[in-house]
Amino acid sequence: MELVTITALDFEGCYRAVSTRDSRFDGQFFTAVRTTGIYCRPSCPAITPKRVNVSFLPTAAAAQQAGYRACRRCLPDAAPGSPLWNVRADLAARAMRLIGDGMIERGGVPGLAATLGYSQRQLTRVLTTELGAGPLALARAHRAHTARLLIQTTEMPMSDIAFAAGFASIRQFNDTVREVFAVSPTTMRTELRRSPRADAVAPATPGLLTLRLPYREPLDTQWLAWFLSAHTVPGMEVWEDGVYSRSLRTPHGHATIRLSFQPGHVRAELALRDMRDLAPTVARVRHLLDLDADPLGIDEALGIDAALGIDAALGIGGRADGRTDGGDERQSVGAAASSGSSPAVAEHGFTPGIRVPGCLDGPELLLRTMIGQQISVRAAGTHTARLVDALGEQIEGPVPRLFPTAEAVAEHGAEVLTGPARRVAAIVSAARAIADGELVLHSGRTADDLRSDLLALDGVGPWTADYVTMRSLADPDILLDTDLVVRQGAALAGIDLGDTARWAPWRSYLSMHLWKTALEDRGALEPSPQEAKHHD
Repeated sequence: MELVTITALDFEGCYRAVSTRDSRFDGQFFTAVRTTGIYCRPSCPAITPKRVNVSFLPTAAAAQQAGYRACRRCLPDAAPGSPLWNVRADLAARAMRLIGDGMIERGGVPGLAATLGYSQRQLTRVLTTELGAGPLALARAHRAHTARLLIQTTEMPMSDIAFAAGFASIRQFNDTVREVFAVSPTTMRTELRRSPRADAVAPATPGLLTLRLPYREPLDTQWLAWFLSAHTVPGMEVWEDGVYSRSLRTPHGHATIRLSFQPGHVRAELALRDMRDLAPTVARVRHLLDLDADPLGIDEALGIDAALGIDAALGIGGRADGRTDGGDERQSVGAAASSGSSPAVAEHGFTPGIRVPGCLDGPELLLRTMIGQQISVRAAGTHTARLVDALGEQIEGPVPRLFPTAEAVAEHGAEVLTGPARRVAAIVSAARAIADGELVLHSGRTADDLRSDLLALDGVGPWTADYVTMRSLADPDILLDTDLVVRQGAALAGIDLGDTARWAPWRSYLSMHLWKTALEDRGALEPSPQEAKHHD
């Protein structure tokens, strides 16, 4: 089995993580064992293989392409995704975000390359060099993961699963499952029924799935609960009894999701109109809740115990600007955190495991953010609900409407939106730019390019551009230093917002800590709509 050498992974650091079965490294790299021909997650409970028998790879696709099959004991494909795809902004990371969203299934490699602005040859060369596998192999790994989910959590016929997972034929589906998991699809389902996890198989309800979405602990559920509940828009979102429900548009139709926080995972109930949308919907939910983040590494970098950061342990020099530094020029997360004397996270009582909420739809995020400029969160919800009620498509289910399309807002928004005429005109203009293709909002863009395009819009200032860029791209290093609530939090914590370079590349998380600090000081962190204003 011939392996591609990935220089960004340090053998000693990876082997140390495997030896200690450190689960926080799951999804960050994969262990390929030559003597068994399988690949595992670092926390696999099996006996630690000898050094001479292992190699480490950055993606499951690289292991599969080298001829290894997935361990059926630790299920490496079920681990949280790598946080590097958000920390890095290079071509490989941006491609991985789009592949996870199903871009290849919808547009093939030509569509992916065109979206990223590269030739197919350039894209394949970069991905193979950086990730050990080309775009087709990476997409194949995602399809295998989706297939396993559907086989083990539904009673769907195998033929339906094949096409829902994105395979071109049933034969391709059968061959891939056998190659990756070393069993046939039917055997995989039969074995699950005989196992203690047999109750995981849901009743045969078309389009309805219940999944456990893993995350790296700790997770500040109070913060996410407040954020989701405070920004709920009646008609398309509901927060009730700790469950967040909403409708959303998907590549092949629409879906309704119900999310609740459980120990060690997020329970996700998905009602999909088209099962081909499973993988993109799961990817978007994970992005919304920032479930692929490395909270221990981030908190350590912000001051708790930076020497144990994942970048330092693995020898990965991820940077917010997309470069991977090496040698003496690389500044590890640990070095970045210890280079200054500013107060640490622990000294301010910041809660471990805070997340930066992402989004489910880029155009929706921009338009909702613009509607909320200069008004309270509650007022923004009222204005947005009026827009949804008037222009949102009606669907069946407990959450009856979808957010309006950019085309609908461009055509009729001025008739529905109220408030200053200049702001209404700016929102309609932004919607028209999206509808006409002049403004593109997807996870494959670079932060600098997206921010520049947003600032070119009428009515969009630095705060809106930074906020939308941070949430739409999961950019970890955007400091919302013009935000009124963040400034109040910084004053309470004694942090100088003009001197935060030492916390790069995690200043988005610092912003969330400061935001939460200010809200806690007001006693306003219960999961219900609150009065908080943001300024541009």
